[in-house]
Amino acid sequence: MDKYLIIDGSSILFRAFYALPPMSTKTGKSTNAVLGFLNILLKALELIEPTGVGVCFDLSGPTFRSDIYVDYKANRSLAPEELSEQFGYIKEILTAFKVNYYELPGYEADDIAGTLAKELSNAENEVYLLTGDKDYLQLVNESTKLLYTKTGISELGIYDVETIYSEMGITPKQIVDLKALMGDKSDNIPGIPGVGEKTALKLIQEFGSIENLYENIGNLKINKTNQKIIDNKDIAFISKELSKIDTDVSLDFKISDLKLVKYDDILLGEILNKYELNSIMKRLEVQDESTLLEEVSKKNIKNNEPIEEIVNTVKENGYFAFKFLTSNKPYLGGKIFKVGLLCNNTYFINDIEDGNIEFLNDLFKDEKIVKIGYEIKEDILHIISQNMELKNYLGDVVIAEYLLNPTDSDYSMDRIAAKYGITLEANFPDKKALKDNSEHWENKVQDDYLLSILELIDEVHNLQLSKLEDYDMLKLYNEIELPLVYVLADMEYTGVQVDKDALIEIGKNLELELEGLVENIYIQAGVEFNINSTKQLAEILFEKLKLPVIKKTKTGYSTDIEVLEKLEDKHEIISYLIRYRTISKLKNTYVNGMMVYINEMTGGRIHSNFNQTVAATGRLSSQDPNLQNIPVRTEEGRQLRKIFTKTNENNKLIDADYSQIELRLLADISEDANMIESFINKEDIHTTTAAKVFDVSMNEVTPLLRSRAKAVNFGIVYGISDYGLSQDLNISRNEAKSYIENYLNRFSGVGKYMDEIVKQAKKDGFVETKFGRKRFLPELSSRNRNIRNFGERIALNMPIQGTAADIIKIAMVNVYFKLKESGYKSKLILQIHDELIVEAFIDEMEEVKKILVEEMENAVKLKVPLTVDIDIGDSWYETK
Repeated sequence: MDKYLIIDGSSILFRAFYALPPMSTKTGKSTNAVLGFLNILLKALELIEPTGVGVCFDLSGPTFRSDIYVDYKANRSLAPEELSEQFGYIKEILTAFKVNYYELPGYEADDIAGTLAKELSNAENEVYLLTGDKDYLQLVNESTKLLYTKTGISELGIYDVETIYSEMGITPKQIVDLKALMGDKSDNIPGIPGVGEKTALKLIQEFGSIENLYENIGNLKINKTNQKIIDNKDIAFISKELSKIDTDVSLDFKISDLKLVKYDDILLGEILNKYELNSIMKRLEVQDESTLLEEVSKKNIKNNEPIEEIVNTVKENGYFAFKFLTSNKPYLGGKIFKVGLLCNNTYFINDIEDGNIEFLNDLFKDEKIVKIGYEIKEDILHIISQNMELKNYLGDVVIAEYLLNPTDSDYSMDRIAAKYGITLEANFPDKKALKDNSEHWENKVQDDYLLSILELIDEVHNLQLSKLEDYDMLKLYNEIELPLVYVLADMEYTGVQVDKDALIEIGKNLELELEGLVENIYIQAGVEFNINSTKQLAEILFEKLKLPVIKKTKTGYSTDIEVLEKLEDKHEIISYLIRYRTISKLKNTYVNGMMVYINEMTGGRIHSNFNQTVAATGRLSSQDPNLQNIPVRTEEGRQLRKIFTKTNENNKLIDADYSQIELRLLADISEDANMIESFINKEDIHTTTAAKVFDVSMNEVTPLLRSRAKAVNFGIVYGISDYGLSQDLNISRNEAKSYIENYLNRFSGVGKYMDEIVKQAKKDGFVETKFGRKRFLPELSSRNRNIRNFGERIALNMPIQGTAADIIKIAMVNVYFKLKESGYKSKLILQIHDELIVEAFIDEMEEVKKILVEEMENAVKLKVPLTVDIDIGDSWYETK
């Protein structure tokens, strides 16, 4: 008996699109629906093992049903562009897969599928209809079954005649009668008003069909629902006609066309690679000859070997993958409880009772042996804590993946494995869950989990290196990102001293001010209320005090800061509210929030976690706590810097801050003569800009003009619009527009850069920094104007902001290792935007200052000088 699989391609593609999260290639092609479709197809092929396959698609435009009922499917909105574009992609893949697809003007996919099923349906064939549409139930018979997607697209259920009857109490042929009564909202089939599935099923079970129902209509009891059935006979028969699948479509079709034949491995591989469907390539065991993508196959991993054996294997091969499982970070009292190494298909996994890994020291410090890890900074923290050193660590699969896909938010083990088509030994909860609950995990679970990580490291890294080479990012990876890992680990482990008493005092002062603000707000409102309740505050402002409504949301009146600022001159209460919010955020977010991170185990230090795989521009971020976000625009915010102090009287904090690095980079990249001249002559760039934009001499530039020029300078870097600038400066859009036009006329190199970088980005699909870091821009190919505009702003800004990020990273690496090589005890402890902060011993201070200036100012050679401002103090506050 031959088996045939007929697929409703439109239905499956729709199901997959809404079941899977958005995915796109680096060039902006959406692929989530295609991936889901192919996964379902391969699952069905494994389940059914068919002789032949055919796929049916809807075509846009009216069908014969629109002639029967003009409002048929009139409620359907257009498919999102991210979905509609994928129909072409899947058809291209099906052609390479040598699977025929069918579509016909005036007919829907189910009509074509029904016709194919009827042609194939006989005693010698078994037909399976794969769909997410239950309309197909009417086609089920003794030789035709329905393969239905359930739970999104993760499961497939099979319906035959018996299943339908046991679940619904009717036969497949009666499905159209059921829909004639109950209608179908998704297709805008009207049905009888007020008749739902339960009532419709009862009637069809009793009368068999709507024809028989209306022949015996007099037997119905007169009630509200039955009266509607009586009154809407015509609608019922129209609905039945609309629900009926046409199985007699005139189709150019031969059964032999459906036969599965061998596809061209290379051709299919090239197309799948174009859409970056690596997991499908792995499942089909195809590869793209043009890129020579290495086929990844499961390795035959040998059993757990004694440490002596793995050491010998490592020394013979010159590399190993490694990972620790730990109970927590070392400065929080955490210890290593299990260690794993993998080399040349041989692994070593062992429990560590006291957390001591001294027995691995020879391997770690051997510079001839390459080490590769997964989130290697977490492992380096524990190595540093044991006064050991990791030398010649060549790779981290998370950092490599970040460089290749900088806009991803998930670099988890499972996600990376799926991208490269690797099936891991085990699929357990994420590493954090394993750490936090380690005492609850069985030993074998931990071993399997650790082995999976080791396999991932071992199998993926070479593939990543190949891709990094293709994208010309190997130097960025090897010379900037990897050395930086050690710097960040040491900074986190060292931490920064905090004056807890000063923080408590700041909290008390803020609390006192809050109490006074609350009292004044109540006086102005004439009533006490919950100031933190948007609803209650809105009632006070717009109903009791009758202030003008600026903006509404779905839930009521908006009271956000933008609204409050526009109301500031309308009532005295507003200035108190703005101040209240400022002080409240300082106290709750920064004072109370900072307090929980003071580590008494390390003498009252804070150990912020610096992340290098978060920002798509390459900028570093920090968390637990976020030190990058401490406010600096208000004096109260700046006061918070007082709590970050030197450790003792033998030390000072040295703050080294790049001066206007992004504007210097704009001058360099745009090659604008006026900007370059201003920086070379050591002029104040904002004064220079003001003089040229407002057509006055340098001596005539007032503080107001300089302030406005500064807004223009930094706004241009971020692709600001005339509307955005008008809001920032509180001026008219026309005035803002004239500022921007004057700027681009006077700094013509900048205007030329802005035009050319966007054009080049559209051509290449990405922009890059001076060091090769890339930001892929699928946004530029969007049909949505807002998304395209967003992509253009990224294209303008990323080369500048990203290059600034690269430069500060280079400086960090050079400063850190220069201090270390020179034997100084002074330590790099913080990086905040364009600042580096070193805690220096007083007797080393002059040399440390020289190192900071020399390494930061010479991190890269530009057409304009990089300059660094140095400040010294007992606290971070004093250095600024």
